[in-house]
Amino acid sequence: MTGGSLGGHRDHFAGLRVTFLNESVDAPDEVAWLLYDEPDVIEGEAESDLPGGLEALLTRHDPALVRALAISGYGASHAPGVLAAYADRLPGLRSVFLGLAEAEQWEISWIRQGDITPLLEAYPRLERLEVRGSQGLELRPFAHDHLRVLRFETGGLPPEVVRALGASTFPALEHLELWLGVEEYGGGATVADLEGVLSGVGTPALRRLGLRDSPIQDDIAAAVAAAPVVTRLEELSLGMGALTDRGAEALLSGQPLTHLRRLDLRHHHLGEEMMTRVRQALPGVEVDLEEARFEPGEWTYVAVSE
Repeated sequence: MTGGSLGGHRDHFAGLRVTFLNESVDAPDEVAWLLYDEPDVIEGEAESDLPGGLEALLTRHDPALVRALAISGYGASHAPGVLAAYADRLPGLRSVFLGLAEAEQWEISWIRQGDITPLLEAYPRLERLEVRGSQGLELRPFAHDHLRVLRFETGGLPPEVVRALGASTFPALEHLELWLGVEEYGGGATVADLEGVLSGVGTPALRRLGLRDSPIQDDIAAAVAAAPVVTRLEELSLGMGALTDRGAEALLSGQPLTHLRRLDLRHHHLGEEMMTRVRQALPGVEVDLEEARFEPGEWTYVAVSE
């Protein structure tokens, strides 16, 4: 694709406008460049388009001014290795999005990823990494001194990745967000898998935590109610999942949450009485209870799976 709209999803990234490679830009450090990885959704082993795109970008613009990249196409499975090989030529790169896609054209489960560890190892000054899609996603435990934002938007985040995050060290990380998703799409993380994240041992600077989109949101809420990491948070998100009155009761019965600036429970299955209790218990907290899905006797579901 060489032009046109990015649709309803992520036309901005890291506060920058996502820009096609062929667009004329006066300030290349004030945009996020959109590049492509896999050219064919059918041929999973197809040669990556990314090196060609990077060469074109670095020919047209000062490499030191390339601050943000968004990788699209049918996946981003080659991107971590390719970008790692270009680390010496991209000294200013601070933000990467793997798997950017147009909302009206893509299912999140179609997006292919790979092992993202080489990217993090090759860019020790990276500040922001966002990953969309989890097919083939891998991660090994690692330490990173400058990463401030780490987000995974998936319909099923592999439990192995969740455990690797909990075993990693991010002294500067302020925002961690995990869309946990369902087992049918590669998810299935348990509360035990989240122990490292909930301990907060590797994230002393964490201020915003999202554990979202899980079918076991009640169990996660109960674990959060006693989690050490919560005391240092300003924002907590447990939305997008199958949170019911049971989980909200556990949350209210646990450690105080009145220090929070914001509690996001958007897309939930709470009854009217429980919603009132949550609001009354947290009078100074901005509580998002939009998208109530409560129907007596009806099944609960997450916001994003496929």
